[in-house]
Amino acid sequence: MKVTYSGICGTDKHTYRGESKQYAGTDHERNIIYPLICGHENVGVIEAIGGGDSIPDSEGRPLRAGDRIVPAANVPCGHCVFCLNDYPYYFCENLQDYGNSLHATNPPHLFGGWAEYMYLLPGTPLFRVPDGLPDEVAALTEVMAVTHGFDRARMLTAGWGGSAFGESVAIVGIGPLGFCHLVKARLMGCGKLIAIDRLDSRLELARKFGATLTINAAKTDEKERLALVREHTHTGPDIVVDCTGFAQSFPECLHLVRYGGTVVEAGTFVDMGPVGVNPNADICTKNVSVIGVGGETATSYVPSMNLLARNLDRLPLTEIVTHRMPLERATEAMELSQRDGTMKVLMDPAMKP
Repeated sequence: MKVTYSGICGTDKHTYRGESKQYAGTDHERNIIYPLICGHENVGVIEAIGGGDSIPDSEGRPLRAGDRIVPAANVPCGHCVFCLNDYPYYFCENLQDYGNSLHATNPPHLFGGWAEYMYLLPGTPLFRVPDGLPDEVAALTEVMAVTHGFDRARMLTAGWGGSAFGESVAIVGIGPLGFCHLVKARLMGCGKLIAIDRLDSRLELARKFGATLTINAAKTDEKERLALVREHTHTGPDIVVDCTGFAQSFPECLHLVRYGGTVVEAGTFVDMGPVGVNPNADICTKNVSVIGVGGETATSYVPSMNLLARNLDRLPLTEIVTHRMPLERATEAMELSQRDGTMKVLMDPAMKP
C-alpha cells in the first residue's frame, strides 16, 4: 500500500516515551521491540497485489491497484479459540499489530504507516474507502472503530430501564480518541454532552462540536468537577468514557457516573500502574457497569467510514486534523501531538520537509 496518511495515536506516544509494556498482567502481555515503524491508523492506495490482480475487501468485492483502502490495524490468526468463535478480532491469542508488535527487525520490515509504502500481511482485513470521504477524515477510521464500547454502553443504559436515546455522556480526556467518542455521541443523538480535559484548545473544539459543558481539569479539583457535572445532569452522566490513557482518572470516572450508569475504559492500553477502587461504593452499591475496550472491532471500520462520510456537512470533521507533517519531522510531530492547540496529527509521506 502506498501510504497517503498515517495518524499519531496515543499508543505511539507511549512507545515514543519508552513506555513499552502493553496489555500488562494479561495473556497478551508483551514488550514492544525496537526499532519499529509506528503507524496503525492508516489510509492509502493499493500499489501491488501478490498472487493476482485483485483481492477481496471486507464485503467480498474485488480490490485492485489504485483503489483507496483503510487496512485493519491488526492481523488475527484465524485459528485460535477466539477467532473460531466470532469474538472481536483483537481477542486473538496470536494477534499481530502494525506499528506495534510487527517491528522492523523482520523482513520485509515495512510494517508501519510512517513510511512511503507499507507491506500488508496475508489475512489483513481491508476496507474500501467510500467515494467522497476525504483521505484525512478516512485516517480517523481506526480511532472511530475503537468507539464500539460506547455502542455497548447505550445498550446497557436501555437495559436498565433508561432511555435508548438522548443519553447524557461525559468524555474524560479529549485527545483524538476522546474526540472521536464525542463525535460518535453527538451523531448518535446524545442529550447532555460533557467534555473534560486539561487543554483549553481541545475544550474549545469540543464546544464547536456540540459539548454542552466543558471543564478544564487543570483548573479544578475532583470535588469541583463532580459538582459541576451533577449540576449539569442532576443525577450524573448515563455514560462516562475514559480516554485519558492514564489509570489515575479511572476512579474519578466511577465517581462521576450516575447510579446504574456505565463507565467505558477506552484509553489505557499501556501499563501506567494500579489505582485504588472501592468495589462497594464505586461499583456494587451504585450498580455501575464497566466496559473495558482492548481495541477496535473489524466490523466497526465500514460503519465508521459511512458515518463520517454521511455527516461531512453536519460537523466540521476535517478540523479534527490540525497538523500534517513529513516523515523527516516525525520526532517534531510526536512532540507537537502532545501540546495545546493540537488535535490529530497526521504523517504525510508525500510532504516535503
